[in-house]
Amino acid sequence: MIQIKFKNLERSELARQAALERIDAIVEKFEDLKDSRITVTLEMENSPTQAGPDVFNVKIHVAGGRFDGTVVTKSSSNLYVALADLVEHMLEKLNRFGDRERVKERAKARRLPRLPEQGQ
Repeated sequence: MIQIKFKNLERSELARQAALERIDAIVEKFEDLKDSRITVTLEMENSPTQAGPDVFNVKIHVAGGRFDGTVVTKSSSNLYVALADLVEHMLEKLNRFGDRERVKERAKARRLPRLPEQGQ
């Protein structure tokens, strides 16, 4: 389940659809995410007391399933650039997670045949 939240930002169907399309692409590549609850927060930081550009933050949080607790946050002066950076970083993080699991399994398989010899 994918949930899109807006924080300090006016709700926009265009931004919502862009976020859903990007996250759906990640879910298609990583089937284990279908069982997880994914929350995407689209946020704008704007200080009323200091002049300066608006900063858009995009945060993804995966709850439940194999990738439970995965959180990635990206910021940019453009919401869609921040979303693109987030997707790129999330793909890298999920790939690395899979690599780590594969390495652990391989190391475990190597340790099993090396049982201590008895009677010598």
